[in-house]
Amino acid sequence: MKPHLRKLVEATRQHDGCIAYDVADDLFDPGLIRFSEVSPNAELLAKHLQAPHIPPWRAAAKELGVSERRFMAYDAENPRAV
Repeated sequence: MKPHLRKLVEATRQHDGCIAYDVADDLFDPGLIRFSEVSPNAELLAKHLQAPHIPPWRAAAKELGVSERRFMAYDAENPRAV
């Protein structure tokens, strides 16, 4: 799965206007992959989900046995370092 994830992450970081896009294995739930994306606005997030590099990832994930996907989007105003 890692080569497919690398392609997805690199393409997203280069082309989708995201501020950050990261993927990691969950340390406490084997087989769970967590995605974290920071997008400047809802429009760019929607565009990312329709980008040309998304369908190949979804096909590879399905072929490799990914059985479930859940997404949550949160709006945050005035982000600041803490």
